[in-house]
Amino acid sequence: MILFLALCFVGVAIAGFSAFLIFWPLTLVHVRDRHPALSAEFGEGAFLKPHSLRWLMGRGFRHIPDRSLSGLATPARIAMLVMLGGLGMALLLWLYSLVLK
Repeated sequence: MILFLALCFVGVAIAGFSAFLIFWPLTLVHVRDRHPALSAEFGEGAFLKPHSLRWLMGRGFRHIPDRSLSGLATPARIAMLVMLGGLGMALLLWLYSLVLK
């Protein structure tokens, strides 16, 4: 039963990853089109750069007075949290199943 729940959390992580793949590129395109200074700070290929992901997770978009940016970046951040949380819970349940043997 524990490994089944771990597999369910992997499914939750996949759902978070899917949402992240939708909202994060939209956020980066919005940044590229409307905020050139921030886009230059991220540089080319900012999708998986640690600096841009740190900006997302640190809610750096809240300091920019653009509701559209916040509306795109917030779901991307939540999706990343869901993805990491799902993988973390799956890992914990898997480790717990190893201890029970």
